[in-house]
Amino acid sequence: MSDFLVELNTKAWFRQAVKSLGLPLPSPQKLRRPRGPRVARPLAEQTAVVCLAGGYLGDALAHCLPAAGANPVLVGVEAAPAAWRSAGEAWGRPAQVLPLGDAPEGARADTLVLDASGLDGPASLRILYDFFHAWIGRLSRCGRIVVLGRPPAEAKGAARAAAQAALDGFTRSVAKEVGRLGATAHVVYVAEGAEDRLGPLLRFLLSDRAAFLTGQPWHLDAMAASPTSLQDVQALAGQVALVTGAARGIGEATVALLAAEGAHVLCVDRPGDEGPLSQVARAHGGTPVAVDITDPGAAQAIYEALAGRPLHVLVHNAGITRDKTLARMKPEWWDQALAVNLGAIAAIDAALLEVGAFAQSARIIALSSVAGIAGNFGQTNYAASKAGLVGYVRALAAAVAGQGITVNAVAPGFIETRLTAAMPPINREVGRRLSALGQGGEPRDVAELISFLATPGAVGLTGRTLRACGGMFIGA
Repeated sequence: MSDFLVELNTKAWFRQAVKSLGLPLPSPQKLRRPRGPRVARPLAEQTAVVCLAGGYLGDALAHCLPAAGANPVLVGVEAAPAAWRSAGEAWGRPAQVLPLGDAPEGARADTLVLDASGLDGPASLRILYDFFHAWIGRLSRCGRIVVLGRPPAEAKGAARAAAQAALDGFTRSVAKEVGRLGATAHVVYVAEGAEDRLGPLLRFLLSDRAAFLTGQPWHLDAMAASPTSLQDVQALAGQVALVTGAARGIGEATVALLAAEGAHVLCVDRPGDEGPLSQVARAHGGTPVAVDITDPGAAQAIYEALAGRPLHVLVHNAGITRDKTLARMKPEWWDQALAVNLGAIAAIDAALLEVGAFAQSARIIALSSVAGIAGNFGQTNYAASKAGLVGYVRALAAAVAGQGITVNAVAPGFIETRLTAAMPPINREVGRRLSALGQGGEPRDVAELISFLATPGAVGLTGRTLRACGGMFIGA
């Protein structure tokens, strides 16, 4: 179902009317969303303004941004560091150097990046004001902001920990300020030893594929063993993926993206949905597998469908709601929600791990929910199951990290699906607007995050729950 305000805001006459009349209407920016598989230069011809601020991640940025197609502008340095000069020669994109201060007349930025990993106390936080005050007004529509830091928990000294922790609240607030432009903001905490894992995540967050992701921290670490290659173009070529709940919605969108990246997808859904399931599988060159994931024999059926092939990507997308206040909830409704949303996931993973079905450096991704984590009226069973997944992925990630396997959860916010289309209009409208971007997401927005987490380049993310919610004001 389309969002009429988003579509209206693409019309110049509507934007002018809202501005001139002072109408109390939100005017959400239509987001840029790409089509097709990942490309080698997702930031082609974009201007990336970078403030190094005495941080430790400048070399990682130099290796990432020019290679991704960006034209770098370095702020606050007298001359480009050696890594930037080398990248400029290699990619034909020499870094322009500007002093810290007001942006030049007419300057525009598609991306603003601050390496704040060296900030060591409250006074050092002034760089947040100095850099962004000068440049945030130059940010393009659908622009990107990323602040880089070190994990506060690993900081040496209380002052340094405070400075690094401050980056989170700052970036969440910035995300709300720039959301009306369709722009996004994130803080990425890079643990020592995980610097080489920053590039793939930056390429994703700064690209249009992350259009509906904003206002949350990302934690990169070296817990999981790294694969031999971190490429993200056709990164799943020759791999086998499996998606539950594949017949429609987020599941269908996920199948499409994984197949576009080269994977052969086993499309799983319940018996009774064989028609739409077969259509999805056929459209994307996959294999339909009709099985109820709560059936005791579900894991065996999945293992047999693999036909001896190692499983590289497992996406637990299937889920249900059985809403009712706790006092009025039937016991079978409680049991059904916990069985589908949590119990079946744990059982299938355990069985497949036991028989060695996963490939080295496999990816396991489960669907949680922002509404579930935050709690919601009449959804005690749903919230319990989805919050349970947060703890589940954290624990399982630690157990399988030695095999290079990563385990993460994705928590969608308000997504335009057949379920939200059936909501009362006022509820639907409120759900859309209660976010930094002021609009609902599309199934492919969630699928884009799932698809990235499925790639080798996402090895630095494991045990995490990541939101795909447009900066929703609940469940942060």
